[in-house]
Amino acid sequence: MQVPILKQGPYLIATIQAALTDSDIVQLRDALVDQVVRHRARGVIIDVTALDVMDSFATGTLRDIAQMVRLRGAETVIVGIQPDVALAMVQMGLVLEGVTTTLDLEESLAYFQHKHNVLGRS
Repeated sequence: MQVPILKQGPYLIATIQAALTDSDIVQLRDALVDQVVRHRARGVIIDVTALDVMDSFATGTLRDIAQMVRLRGAETVIVGIQPDVALAMVQMGLVLEGVTTTLDLEESLAYFQHKHNVLGRS
């Protein structure tokens, strides 16, 4: 299942709408890294609200996406980790170290806007 990637100003938004296979997640990673360059995106938002489970491969790949996107000059925010998913991730020792998370899409856009305003004034 291909994840739609939308462009909203200088940001890319990928909304995962259903459970993904490992190959789907790898395809998402490759597509996001490619589109960051193509669209000169400053930020990537990955919405995982619909996911009931995040295993070690999905968590590791999201962390990899964030690092790869950072190396391409943008930042990644993970949106909408459900409470039960967060609890399971903590219990399994899965971390998104160095990756910003927010509750919802609105908060992630506000995060990027604030960051842009602060950096723009420096």
